[in-house]
Amino acid sequence: MTTPAAPVTASAVLSEISQLARPLTSVDDLNPLVERLARERFVCIGEASHGTHEFYRWRALLSRRLIERHGFSWIGVEGDWPDCWRINRWVRGLDEQELDAAGLLARFERWPTWMWANRDVADFLGWLHEWNLGRPASARVGFYGLDVYSLWDSLREIIEWLEANAPDAVPEAMQAWQCFVPYDEDPHLYARSSRLVPLSCEPDVVALLVAVRERAKIRSQVDDEAFDAVQNAEVAAGAERYYRIMMRGDRESWNVRDRHMVDTVDRLAQHLGPQSKGLIWEHNTHVGDARATDMASAGMVNVGQLMRERHAAEGVALVGFASHRGSVLAAEAWGSPEEMLPVPPARTGSHEDLLHRVLGRPSVLIFGADRSGPWLAARAGHRAIGVVYHPQREFANYVPTRMGGRYDALIWLEDTRALQPLHHEARPSEPELETEPTGF
Repeated sequence: MTTPAAPVTASAVLSEISQLARPLTSVDDLNPLVERLARERFVCIGEASHGTHEFYRWRALLSRRLIERHGFSWIGVEGDWPDCWRINRWVRGLDEQELDAAGLLARFERWPTWMWANRDVADFLGWLHEWNLGRPASARVGFYGLDVYSLWDSLREIIEWLEANAPDAVPEAMQAWQCFVPYDEDPHLYARSSRLVPLSCEPDVVALLVAVRERAKIRSQVDDEAFDAVQNAEVAAGAERYYRIMMRGDRESWNVRDRHMVDTVDRLAQHLGPQSKGLIWEHNTHVGDARATDMASAGMVNVGQLMRERHAAEGVALVGFASHRGSVLAAEAWGSPEEMLPVPPARTGSHEDLLHRVLGRPSVLIFGADRSGPWLAARAGHRAIGVVYHPQREFANYVPTRMGGRYDALIWLEDTRALQPLHHEARPSEPELETEPTGF
């Protein structure tokens, strides 16, 4: 006769948290986590909001240790390819060396600019630039954008590369450009139009992608500029599909975006070689495995899930962040200027509430092979703050989560404060919408 399992008690949950946690008071306290992550080829590091200083600071410190001590050689972020390509060229000492990091980031214009044009990112990029300049050119760490939004910027970059390297393919590029001209660089206008009329620019951008691939196929294996051209063509094709699908109102656009980001990781890993090791910076809702949340039941996948499915044999680790209370930089509506908004204490019964009750101080929690314990296997709310945030509606910001399935480690912070932006947000006429749950 099988003995029934003992009921899970609150004290057992709290006890497991206490046993897993180690204090986080200085960068040296990251060392056990650094050693755990060192053997992986891909380390995805999250954030519970796009506007919290401590998430960005500790992610940067963890990344520095992995770069300095364990040879991680590139960073892929939740940012646009063309903008981040300019950062990549700068941090590797190739272009615009008259600028400092703040001057470089001042060029970010797509809302929300504070995600990257902030003091913490500027400090990290300044360090990375100096680190790179002390190393051979072939060993310098790159910085790349994984996202899908930059349709028009990517088209411009493609045309410029083709004019200099493959002028016979310029007509395909101009045909794609002309197809989008009536929409005045407004992705929502294009998306609405393609929904109302069964015509789209898809054939033109697919033809352009094929043309660029053919011209750059061999060169892109060794030539950064050819690789950049191919990636911009991939972005143009992905963005066209993303905006067209977004207007259907379902969640497939989320999947298009996250698959594009992981496809970009795959292209980077191939381009940079089998010995390269990558760090991936994204929101928790992208980094944490979707199968351990209610996203799976909605038919959604994400970066963390896809990375585990595609690259488990090479080594993948997922690191999340969480906090109890403080302040955050966010907006009250799409396209609105950024504000410093309060983050109230976590909801009773949430993972954040449990961590606060047990720990009460910054901590690192590293999960072992057995994730069946009373806390790691429990499903509870886990806070996710988007670029639009309403503190008075906190109940909408919790994603049902099994921590042991979603991450391999968690960095816990009690009190957090808002990022310091490098410049204030201009109000665009209609910003590009980000699919939920990151944007809410």
